Amino acid sequence: MTAFVLVSDIFTGGWIWDEVAGRLREAGAQVCPATPTGLGDSRAPAGPDTDLETHVRDVVRLIDGVKEPQVVLVGHGYGVHPVLGAAGLRPERVSRIVFVDAGMPQDGDTAAKLVADQAVRERLLDPAGWTGGGPLSPPPLNGWQRWGSTEGVPADALERLSRLAAPQPVGTLTQPLRLAEEVSRLPMTGVLCTASGASIEGVEMLVGFGDPRLQALTDPRVTFFELGTGHWPMLSCPEELAGVLLRAAAGEGHRLTAKPGEPPAHLRPFLLDVPGQRRERVGRVDLHLPGTEEPRPAVVFVHGGPVPADARPTPRDWPALVGYAQYVASLGTVGVTVDHRLHDLADYARAAEDVADAVEAVRADPRVDGERVALWFFSGGGLLSADWLAAPPPWLRCLAATYPVLAPLPNWGLADSRFRPAEAVRTAGRLPVVVTRVGLERPEIAATVEEFLDAAGDCGAAVEVVDLPTGRHAFETTDRSEEARRAVDLAVRSVLGHLEG
Repeated sequence: MTAFVLVSDIFTGGWIWDEVAGRLREAGAQVCPATPTGLGDSRAPAGPDTDLETHVRDVVRLIDGVKEPQVVLVGHGYGVHPVLGAAGLRPERVSRIVFVDAGMPQDGDTAAKLVADQAVRERLLDPAGWTGGGPLSPPPLNGWQRWGSTEGVPADALERLSRLAAPQPVGTLTQPLRLAEEVSRLPMTGVLCTASGASIEGVEMLVGFGDPRLQALTDPRVTFFELGTGHWPMLSCPEELAGVLLRAAAGEGHRLTAKPGEPPAHLRPFLLDVPGQRRERVGRVDLHLPGTEEPRPAVVFVHGGPVPADARPTPRDWPALVGYAQYVASLGTVGVTVDHRLHDLADYARAAEDVADAVEAVRADPRVDGERVALWFFSGGGLLSADWLAAPPPWLRCLAATYPVLAPLPNWGLADSRFRPAEAVRTAGRLPVVVTRVGLERPEIAATVEEFLDAAGDCGAAVEVVDLPTGRHAFETTDRSEEARRAVDLAVRSVLGHLEG
């Protein structure tokens, strides 16, 4: 018999697993849903000292109460923190750890770092400490989206979530996780909820960046599943989640594979063969120069992310960005690549400052016509376009975006931030905007592009769309088809046309 211990996200207890637990039991499994201290069980109220260690002990007691020799530990959101802590105390009893729409905390991390609501996260992480005057209150009925996508959750289930939610003891979120070394050797499965912005493709891309913390994900004992739903799959698709948990317990799922000697997708050659141009490095900025005497317009290419801080090579050396910059330089325009510090979802403000500083440095260069500049944003860097759309300076002649994210994804915690291009476009006036849209985009990203285009249509913004129906995210190094080459060429020549006009 397979035995499961189920630990859910903050504000919730074992009741949230009712439907999933029923289906697992029908399949012959033993199921122990956890209601950690202070989260709904009147026999275990929270006290002033209730912290993460308290919840770790709660999970350990459930493990000790299971008669089966081993258990599958399932952590949803915050729940993965007490799961990992308990696994370190009972590693011999754990057959697999399952992460359900959860992050990958490291030793010493607090759960506060992964709180989706940005305003609450910043208060929890304030060095002065939590000043909320007690436990963290659950959101109102209409506020759950700030804590993770509610995609697919029926109205009655959302009402029940709001009605039964309990205040979260703050110490459970601010006490650092102590992660035993033995935990890293346990089999693991990630259940990725795509409406929250997670996907196997995205994980593969992050692993390809070379972050050593993520290399363990290529271990054959690590598997992945996707669910086409939001952050609460136990409410939105309990039958599918139960099936995935049973398959995970059996060791099934997608495994990340890397062919020896083959570079990751983002380090493969650019799809166009471009004549080499002189390249000059100044700080975080690389200038790709056309070799003319008079000052020329410039295109500043802004990479996506988040990209791990220790990823090598850094984005300004990635073949796609170098290829674009060299291509525009070959056509008589200064191409610019820049390394900005978008290493985490909390870094957008810092990355925006880096981009603004780089633009000013480029405009001040005597080889650049500072009154004719275009900005070109890629992927997650698309959110950085919001400031420029909201108040375009007169020297900004064009803004481009390729397979961009144009509104924060639900679990990014940026709902109230300034980084919302889909809203900022309403004040862009007649600034020319060139969007390259790929037909095989991840649905949650494609939805942000459509939101942007709808807003642009409502306000009459000057948006041109270059469509690549067969294209995927970051296609420039994985697709050498004639259609892909044509899309890149069309977008480049459109942007340069606005610079010369």
